[in-house]
Amino acid sequence: MPASLRHEAFNVFRLDLHGLLLKSELDACQRRLVDEFARTGAVKLIVFLDDFEGWEKGAAWNDLSFYAKYGNSIERIAIVGEERWRHVAMMFASADLRRAPVEFFREQNEAAARAWLASDERTFGARR
Repeated sequence: MPASLRHEAFNVFRLDLHGLLLKSELDACQRRLVDEFARTGAVKLIVFLDDFEGWEKGAAWNDLSFYAKYGNSIERIAIVGEERWRHVAMMFASADLRRAPVEFFREQNEAAARAWLASDERTFGARR
């Protein structure tokens, strides 16, 4: 499955994206996350782009209804992947629009991503 969501600990959830991301798969992960908000409250996401190939062409990726309704239920997002995905992944995560901080980390910096995700700092300095 190219997109999967799992609960790791407390309010931390891991989203794995492999291959070509289909809108229907992301929607399913978002529905599952909405169910978790009632149980855990606000969440922190760590997103792994592993052998990621991009987004399904022609899908309604400009649909911001999830972000508009649930954006404040996400405390922070750490994205871990190949450097070539940094710019578009940050745009896709609406990093400049969110109140919650979003940081990108190179795949070899997973430990730094997890440390940042666990911290309570509102900023972390330069993008990783």
